Amino acid sequence: MNIGYKTGKEIPLATFFSFAIIALFVSGNVLAQLEPINQRPNPFFTEDHWATLPDGREWGSTAGVDMDPDGRHLWAIDRCGANSCIGSTVDPIVKISPSGNVVASIGGGLMLFPHGLHVDRDGNIWVTDGQGPREDNPATAGKGHVVYKLSPEGDVLLILGQPGVAGDGTDALLETPCDVVTDADGNIYVGDGHSGQNTDATIDTVARIVKFDHEGNMIKYWGGWGSEAGKLKTPHALDIDSRNRLIVGDRGNNRLQIFDLNGNYIGEFKSFSRPSGIYITDDDIIYVADSESEFDDTRNPGWHAGIRVGSLLDGIVDYFIDGIVEDYPAGSNPEGVAVDSAGNVFGAVVSSGGALVKSARR
Repeated sequence: MNIGYKTGKEIPLATFFSFAIIALFVSGNVLAQLEPINQRPNPFFTEDHWATLPDGREWGSTAGVDMDPDGRHLWAIDRCGANSCIGSTVDPIVKISPSGNVVASIGGGLMLFPHGLHVDRDGNIWVTDGQGPREDNPATAGKGHVVYKLSPEGDVLLILGQPGVAGDGTDALLETPCDVVTDADGNIYVGDGHSGQNTDATIDTVARIVKFDHEGNMIKYWGGWGSEAGKLKTPHALDIDSRNRLIVGDRGNNRLQIFDLNGNYIGEFKSFSRPSGIYITDDDIIYVADSESEFDDTRNPGWHAGIRVGSLLDGIVDYFIDGIVEDYPAGSNPEGVAVDSAGNVFGAVVSSGGALVKSARR
């Protein structure tokens, strides 16, 4: 027996009930997914090493990607041909045409470790610098722990935090910020604190969401390190859905958490595995990149790395783009993800020497 679901789709009755368990809300919470979701259709064909850097330059870690407002061009991070931009003047932020060629590059010499990337409605590029200065390396002094707002030409328009100064999670200073997103009113949300997933993390570890106004003034923050509802263990990825809800990839807790834009907890989904990157389309289809589940035996046992695709309306995973880059070791699948207006999915491989991969509908 089959039951119709969504737009005419039919699924077996047993599968329907297992999905219903996944999506069931209890007092605003979604029940934990008990079994790994690794078997879903993959209607995409993946093209490896899709984009080419100019002048014979080799890709380093990519991590952050987002679409230009035109829906066709892609902005992406390249960590200066390595997994760090320390001592490099190479532009780490590149704009890529639909054919895979770099048409612009910006940001050289600003950052140590470009991590999260967001393109706002006006085409400005926001980048988090997710590390801080090192005592043993003078080249790192006065850099890191900030979010930059850049024009498409590379002009610095705004800095959140203070370059080279780590915060403690109690004020507007930042500590290894992970990701950034802006809302329709220009307010800014930062996922602050990258080390919450580490085994030595404690209640004093920075793991929060910080909200700023459009001028960079801190409005409030929420979260804190932990695994309870509303707590975080590395807010690694952020995006906002059509209902003005902030979706947080709480990577250390292997879940998506949902907040309103004032920081009130709404619920969570564990069906999308260990989120490193997220991208939400206008109809609330979410693409979740999991780059770590096969990295070792402890982070998310039983789950496969890849990109899971589903709806924020019910938390059901419809598709799974598995084995994105087969010639890289486990744990090297995309950490960042973006989707263009034609439905092509772009994955940013975080391993040094990685690449951008493009997945198109079959």
